[in-house]
Amino acid sequence: MFAAEFEPAEVTGHRSTSRAAVSINARVGRGGFYRTLCKVTDLSMHGARLQTYSAMRKGDTIWLTLPLIGQIAATVMWADDYEAGCRFGHPLDADAYETLAALATPNS
Repeated sequence: MFAAEFEPAEVTGHRSTSRAAVSINARVGRGGFYRTLCKVTDLSMHGARLQTYSAMRKGDTIWLTLPLIGQIAATVMWADDYEAGCRFGHPLDADAYETLAALATPNS
């Protein structure tokens, strides 16, 4: 017979920064050429979840144009049909994050 005591692990999630559920219209592309419109549905200082009108591929580097912030380079970390998660090349600063999070929260 085997007996042992165990201590449950405390699960805190794998996110290192807070995330905001949002509904922000944005664009993917650079300069005057926009590949597609998209909607940001989840935002953190380090990345975002996008709903798009054209499929994206994991590993793609994109330019995401956010209202009041402008263009930010991002890498697609995962993609599933017309939804994708991306990581920003440089994190948003706290003021930019708070501005975007307050700008367009769902059901507002």
